[in-house]
Order: sequence, then C-alpha cells, then structure tokens
Amino acid sequence: MREYLTQAKKLAEKIIKYDDILIVSHIDADGITSAAIASSALDSIGKNHKVIFLKQLDPGTLDEIKKNNSQLYWFTDLGSGMVHEMHGMNVIITDHHSPSDLIPVVPKEKRKTLTDLFEEISKDDILQLNPHLFGKDGGIDISGAGVTYLVARELNSKNVNLSPLAIVGAVGDLQDIAFLKLAGTNRYILKEAEEFGLLKVEIDARFFGRETRPVYKMLEYVSDPILPNITGDERGAIEFLKNLSIPLKDGENWRRWVDLTKDEKRKILSSLVKNIITSGYGSMMAERMIGEVYTLIKEEEGTYLRDAKEFATLLNACGRYGDAITGFRVAKGDRDVEYRKAVGLLQRHRKIILDGIDYLKDIGINKMQHLQYFNAGSNIPDTVIGTIASIILSSGIADPSLPIIGFADNEYGTIKVSGRAPRSLIEKGLDLSRAIREAAIAVGGNGGGHNVAAGGSIPRGREIEFVEILDTIIKRQLGSVV
Repeated sequence: MREYLTQAKKLAEKIIKYDDILIVSHIDADGITSAAIASSALDSIGKNHKVIFLKQLDPGTLDEIKKNNSQLYWFTDLGSGMVHEMHGMNVIITDHHSPSDLIPVVPKEKRKTLTDLFEEISKDDILQLNPHLFGKDGGIDISGAGVTYLVARELNSKNVNLSPLAIVGAVGDLQDIAFLKLAGTNRYILKEAEEFGLLKVEIDARFFGRETRPVYKMLEYVSDPILPNITGDERGAIEFLKNLSIPLKDGENWRRWVDLTKDEKRKILSSLVKNIITSGYGSMMAERMIGEVYTLIKEEEGTYLRDAKEFATLLNACGRYGDAITGFRVAKGDRDVEYRKAVGLLQRHRKIILDGIDYLKDIGINKMQHLQYFNAGSNIPDTVIGTIASIILSSGIADPSLPIIGFADNEYGTIKVSGRAPRSLIEKGLDLSRAIREAAIAVGGNGGGHNVAAGGSIPRGREIEFVEILDTIIKRQLGSVV
C-alpha cells in the first residue's frame, strides 16, 4: 500500500502546480466515477478544469485532445495503454489497464539521431499511478476510480467522502466477480468507507435489483448463475416464490429483496441452491449466488444509488448511450433532473441488452479450438458488446470454458472488439489484454485492457484473420493446457 500512497502523493503535488486542467476519462461506470472523483477533488482545492469522455483512446483522439492546449491533462481509467503516443504532453494518469510497453512515438524531425530520440523521450512529463507498475493485477486489485481516489485523498483529506464512488467504480468493473467480493487494495478503500459511515458491507445474495426490483422480477433477470425454470421466465419466478409461501406483496406494494426477512431469504437461497445442483450445474455455480454486497447508506432507500451494483449499472447505461456527462453529474451529486434522466437511460439499456442476447441466441456462437466468437455487425451497439459478452459467457449461452470475442460495427468505420475470459484460464496463463493487443496490431488495429477482459478496434473485413491469429496466440499462452 505504501508504494501506492507514495506515488499518489507525487501526482497530487504535480496537480497543485496547475490551474487549467483537462480530465479525460472513459465512458463506463469506472470511467465516470473516476472522472467524478477527479473533478470533485479539483473542486475541493479550487482548480479550474473541464471533463471530456471517450469511448476509446487512440492516436487520432489524442491529437484532438492536444488542441485543448491545457496546462495539465489528467487521464482517468484510460491512458496507460497509449502512453507511448503522449510525447510532448504534460500528463498524469490514474489507470488500472495494462500499460504500453511500446517505445514513445517521437516526431521525425526530433529524432534524427539516437541521441536526439533519447533526449526527446527524457523531456516527457508523464506520471502514472497504475497497479501494474507495482506488480499488481489491475483487474482485481484496484479500479481506475480507486487509483483516482488515492490521489484525491492526497489533494484534500476531506475527499474521503468520495470513497463510495471508488467502490462503485470497482464493482462496475466487475472486480468483485473472481472472489465474490472486492480484494486487494480495494479493501483498503472499503475499510475507509466503512469507518467513516459511508458504506455497509454484508454477505447476501449478489443479485442485481436488491433495492429496486420486486423479488420475482429480480430472480427472473438473474443470469449469473442461471436459475433453472426461473431465469427469463416471469411465471416461473412467481410460481417459485408462491411454492415457498413467500408473499409477493405487502399490501399494494411489491416486496423487494431488502424487504424480506432473514428466514425468507434463507428459504429462497436454500431452494435455489438445491434447484441449481439437481439441474446439473454443480455446487460451484450455486456458490456464486452469495457474496459481499455494498450499500451506500447515505443514499435514499429504494433508489438505484443505494446498492453499488445498481449504481454502477445506472452509470454504465449513461455512458453506453452517449450521455456519460449525465452519469457524471449524478455521480457528483445530482439527485433531481439528471438522476431521472439516467433512470430513463437505464430502462433503455435493459431492453437493448435483452434484445442483444436474443439476437445471439438466434445466430449462435462460432467455436474455434481455443476461443469462441460472434459478429453482431450493426445489430448490437458497440457500446454494450462487452457487457453482452460477459453475460453470455456466464449464462450458459456460450461455452464457459473458452474466451469469447464479440465484434460490432462502430461509428468510426472500424470494428469494435470485446473479449472476456473465464478466470480458470487466467490462472493457467491466459492474458487476454496482451493477446488482443498483439492480434489487433497484426491486422492494423489496436487493443488492450485486462487479462480477463479486454478490447480494441480493427479494420473492417479483418475479423476472421484476427480470430485466427488470436486463436494461435491463446494456444501459445496456454501451452498444452487446452
């Protein structure tokens, strides 16, 4: 932890020197919470700043960013993978994605000799706070929001009130999936949030909608794990509860999970475990139902902001549909107009996800020796292709033992690539970030991310070539394991 705090202090000391700062962040929940933390931290010390959100960072978008002529650029939840393209920029980066190991790109006129090249590189003023630089796994140890929070704490001790946002960012980045709880440096932040009375940690059902959905509707939409005769079946979910003598309503109001007694919860979970095991899914799948859940106790009960998973999903919905700024305003405290707008985007998000899953059920998944893939074309928005890949990998629609790669058309005329891998293969040596980056570069694209979840973009028409190269890379990484 000491190395994190030492580096965070260096970034904070640099920030204090400047009065014109541009925050550049990603559009997902982790990126939005990262930007909100950075912006709130700068507010707390009276620094002028602007915020922009990006779907992806590439040389073209970097050139556009440079036109802002800001004194300092603060990249949150992105940047490390493109640091080699940031020559000449005054930059700090709070990111958790795999850093670039490429040589910095220096303009031709400034690298006439090797000496000139090294002199130019030495001028680069870039400070990073990234878990990978300390030998940590950025997919588990801490999120973009988490490392941004550590810098915020160094800027002003009162910024501990931003710790719940760091937890929302981590949950939004699915960092609680591997161990059914947050791990690593995330627990340091979690402890602070608890100690200051901002967040409550409980062992409970890890289902989405604990605060906001009727119990039957919450169960109907569970996809990790699949609930036999309940997932995707409203009537089945209602009958399941009736057979257990669990009242669906309290007067005129539908009962939510948080309204149930401990005995009712125990009865439901015991029955679900039995159903999963007898249906042949195994005890490990059943165990995934229960784990840590995180409640933001300062938020109003029954809203999408009280449960960290629901808060993160709300922010994701904003970013995925081109309105990250609305999610940003909610994360910074708006509970009126912007919050209602965000809820509307979430409702749209749900429908698009369900439609996307139905589409993939129709077209099927293509299997190769070491991976599986689907090409959604323009039938699924590129902004949700990763979310859908995660769902179908854990839901039984796809083979849970193989990495899954999704393709979708994007607005830039190229192809968006999103990949997800089972944790079991990560433990055997798979690094999806490096694999996708290598395969993407081989076909004229770019990529990166985490070992378990990564993405990128490639030229249109190179999809088959890409997966063939990627299949070979994955085989090499795993040796003879698969």
